Amino acid sequence: MFRFVSLLVLLLPLMATAQDQPGQGDYRLAAGDTVQVRVYGEDDLSLQLDIPGNGVVDYAFVGEFELAGKTVRAVQEEIYQRLLGDYLVEPRVSVSVAKYRNFYVYGEVNRPGGYAWEPGLTVRKVITLAGGLKERASGSKWYLVREGGSESDRVKADEDTPVSPGDTLTIEQSFF
Repeated sequence: MFRFVSLLVLLLPLMATAQDQPGQGDYRLAAGDTVQVRVYGEDDLSLQLDIPGNGVVDYAFVGEFELAGKTVRAVQEEIYQRLLGDYLVEPRVSVSVAKYRNFYVYGEVNRPGGYAWEPGLTVRKVITLAGGLKERASGSKWYLVREGGSESDRVKADEDTPVSPGDTLTIEQSFF
């Protein structure tokens, strides 16, 4: 029982760190994200992992495992469980997102393309990152397709609409 309580005391600050940061603990990982794995006191096990298209990574002493579709918190727990016992007695594992996958903007902006996502992005900020609106851009025909959606799933957006990793924003042309 004492060992369990000690373990819980060690892990609570790590779990709180992941929860307190925007987009960290419950953030679902996908191809294009980069995670930072830290195993305290074990520099050889601390590294950054780029998530490839298939979502599977190979991590020393843990082996291959899938990151895509899992939350940061779930990945942290899985690494902890895989290191526990065979390699380390009480591993202290922390996982965080080092780099988020891109979002995309196209249409009537000065610099369409993919951009690195950051927590707190809104359509207004995305337009600014893309160099602003072109002269013939519509002031109201802005559409967002969430990651994994299709054109039929697009929703009307305004300046305050949040943008998530993998989303695509389209700014249409005005005819007036």
